[in-house]
Amino acid sequence: MSALPAPETVVAAAVIVPFAAALIIPLFDARPNARETVTLLAAAALLAGVSFLLPAVLGGARPEILAVAIAPGLELAFKVEPLGMLFALVASSLWMVNSIYSIGYMRANDEPRQSGFYVCFAIALGSTMGIAFAKNLFTFFLFYEALTIATFPLVTHRATEEARRAGRVYLILLLGTSTILLLPAIIATSLLAGTLDFTPGGILAHKAGGGVIVILLVLYLFGIGKAALMPLHFWLPAAMVAPTPVSALLHAVAVVKAGVFGVLKVAVMVFGIEALRAGGHSTWLTLVAATTVIAASVVALRQDNLKRRLAYSTVSQLSYVVLGVAILTPISAVGAALYIAAHALSKITLFFAAGSIYTAAHLTEISQLDGIGRRMPWTMGAFSIGALGMIGVPPTATFLGKWLMLTGAMQSANWIAVVVIIASTLLNAAYFLPIVYRAFFRAPLGDAQTHAKSSGEAPWPLVLALSVTAAGSVALFLAPEIVLQLSELMLAR
Repeated sequence: MSALPAPETVVAAAVIVPFAAALIIPLFDARPNARETVTLLAAAALLAGVSFLLPAVLGGARPEILAVAIAPGLELAFKVEPLGMLFALVASSLWMVNSIYSIGYMRANDEPRQSGFYVCFAIALGSTMGIAFAKNLFTFFLFYEALTIATFPLVTHRATEEARRAGRVYLILLLGTSTILLLPAIIATSLLAGTLDFTPGGILAHKAGGGVIVILLVLYLFGIGKAALMPLHFWLPAAMVAPTPVSALLHAVAVVKAGVFGVLKVAVMVFGIEALRAGGHSTWLTLVAATTVIAASVVALRQDNLKRRLAYSTVSQLSYVVLGVAILTPISAVGAALYIAAHALSKITLFFAAGSIYTAAHLTEISQLDGIGRRMPWTMGAFSIGALGMIGVPPTATFLGKWLMLTGAMQSANWIAVVVIIASTLLNAAYFLPIVYRAFFRAPLGDAQTHAKSSGEAPWPLVLALSVTAAGSVALFLAPEIVLQLSELMLAR
C-alpha cells in the first residue's frame, strides 16, 4: 500500500494550506520569529504539494475534486490541468522566495502591522491557488474576487492618505469591472453553452454568432480587470504606494498574473483558439493588445520614479500574453503561457532590486541612481538580468516566449503583431538600459546626504531572494522543458 497521498487530497491541501496559515499567523503576533516560521513552513508546504502534482499532470492525469454543489450546474470544484499547473508552480515558487524577501524588508524598514501583512499575503496565495485550479468559471470568479479583497489591505498597508486613495481606486476598479463586465459574461456563457466547466477546445464553439462572440470577448478582456488592459490599467501604478513585497505580489506572483492567466484560460477553454481563428477575430484582438503594449511603454519612458516605471512596464509586458492570445495560433498561445512564467521571474527580480535600493540607500528615483551599482553590485547585477528579461533577449527566458509569439505572428501573417513585438522590444531597451548605464557607468552623485546610507547592500534576505530569482530567469532559459511541456499540453484535447 502506497504511503503517498492521493492527488485529489493534495489539490484540496494546496488550496487550504495558505488559508490555514492565515488563521495561525495571528496567534504569534507577539513572537515575530514564530510568525515568520509559520509563513515559511506554509510556503514550503504549498510548493511541495504543487510539485507533487506535477509528474501526474505531465503524465496525463487531471485530478479534480468537488467541494460544494450549490445548485445544478453551479459547483465549487477544482481540477488541475496543464495551464493551471503552470500558474500554480509560478505562484507557489515565488511565494517562498517572496516570504524570505518580506521578512528582511519588513524588519529592516520597521513596517507596521506585520502580522496583518502576512495574513493577507497568505489569503492572497490561497485565492491564487483557487484561481489556478478552478474547474469552472464560477469557482474562478469566487476566488478572483477573494484575491481582490485580500490584497486591498496590502495596498493600503501604510495607512497614509495616498495609500487609502490608491486602495479606493484599486477596489472600485477591480470589483467594478468584475461585477459589471465579467459576471454578465459568465452568466451569458452559462446560458449559451449550458456549462461553466473549462474545457480544452472551448465550450462556445457553434453556440453563438460572431457578434455575440465579439461582445463576450470584450466583456471577458476588460472584465478581467487584473489583466490591466488600457484604459482600465490605472489601478496598478496607483498601487505602487504599497511596500515593495506587495508590489512584487501584484506584478509577479498573483494579481496581474491572475488576470492574464484568466484571459489565456478563457481564450483556450471557453472560446477555443481554433474557433476564434475561424471567426476572424485576430485583427481587432491584436489591436487591443498592441495599444496597451506600445502606449504603456511610451508612458514608462517618462517615469523617473523607479517603481512607477516598473509598473507601466508590467502594464505593457503582460499585454504580450494578450497579444499571444490575439495572434490565434497554437505556437503563439504556447509562447503566451511560457511568458507568464518567464515574466514573473524577471519582474519580481526588478521589484526586489527596487526594494533593496530603498532599504539600503533610501533612493526611489531613477535620477538618483548614478553609481549605485558600485555600492550594490549584487542588487544591480540582478536588476540588469531582470532588465534583459523585460527587453526579451538571451540569456533570459522571456526571449523564448517572445520568439514563439513572433513565430506564430509570422506564420499567420499577422504583421501588426510582428511590428508591435519588435517596436516594443526597442522601447523596453530605451527605458531599462539607461538605468543599468547610470548604475554602473556614471560617477556617484556628489550630494553626500543623498548617498549617506548607500554604503553597501541591503540585508541578506533581500539580496538572497533577488539573486535566486535572477538566476531562475537564466535557468528557465537554459532548461524550459517542463514549462514548454505544460504550455503545449494546455492545447491538448
